[in-house]
Amino acid sequence: MSVPIVRTVAALREIVAAWRRSGARVAVVPTMGALHEGHLSLVRSALQTADRVIVTLFINPKQFNSAADLAAYPRTENEDAAKLAPLGAHLLYVPDPEEMYPAGFATTVSVSGVSEGLCGAFRPGHFDGVATVVAKLFLQTGADLAFFGEKDFQQLHVVNRMVRDLNIPVTVVPCPTVREADGLALSSRNVRLSPAERSVAPKLASVLLETAERLANGSPVMPTLYEARVAILAAGYREVEYLELRAETDLQSLAGLDRPARLVAAAWLGETRLIDNISTSPSVSSSEQVRGVETRSAKWVLQAEVGKQ
Repeated sequence: MSVPIVRTVAALREIVAAWRRSGARVAVVPTMGALHEGHLSLVRSALQTADRVIVTLFINPKQFNSAADLAAYPRTENEDAAKLAPLGAHLLYVPDPEEMYPAGFATTVSVSGVSEGLCGAFRPGHFDGVATVVAKLFLQTGADLAFFGEKDFQQLHVVNRMVRDLNIPVTVVPCPTVREADGLALSSRNVRLSPAERSVAPKLASVLLETAERLANGSPVMPTLYEARVAILAAGYREVEYLELRAETDLQSLAGLDRPARLVAAAWLGETRLIDNISTSPSVSSSEQVRGVETRSAKWVLQAEVGKQ
């Protein structure tokens, strides 16, 4: 059994209209393809909640800062469709760039505040591209629910802010980051890692976890973050773009852990940029913090030696 594929807004809307007439609740899972278990977990969550699930596959040129990065992004439509079929996804929407951005397209959706700093500082215009394409996907699909992973925590905030500000009638459903057995957050970019880099990659998550535990136990923020940067570089990463403590609810930069927060980071391993985040809270003990992470990522094997090499 294969998943039906549509490539135009008109065909998509015709199908969704028929679903609506039967009273179906519709969910969308926006992706850029190169699907991995993280994407598939979003689809499974959507299928548990909605009557019909649309997966979108569009490699959005407006959110890339580099033409080379756009050209190198994996294009695996056939493989993606094959992965979706056994899950029971109801539709795969794969518009061409000309369908999404027809001649004369002149509108940009820009979300200030939560898009600033972090990835926004290092990828100018990136979140304008994200907000624009996601707004279009919401309007094209007419979905009731939209499922996003928490790995890109800033993106999740940008989408939520846009939905609230523009009164788009969709509920954004955040889903936990899915990880490999060694802790590496799943990403379509992981395939770019060499075998040697792949062995180093999980150490970003391990350092973040260790740092989140230290902060939860009362360690001062700035010195602890500095030591974490040193540990990430010592583990083999060539650059830490940012490593910050941000409030869970509004991404406010925190000088002290006085509320639920996220430790967010972006770092370069060779020519691959990886992002990750770990939650932490002043009310969570070290043992509870570890149990919480293990619950979200049951197979994560903690790397105790990180930062000591």
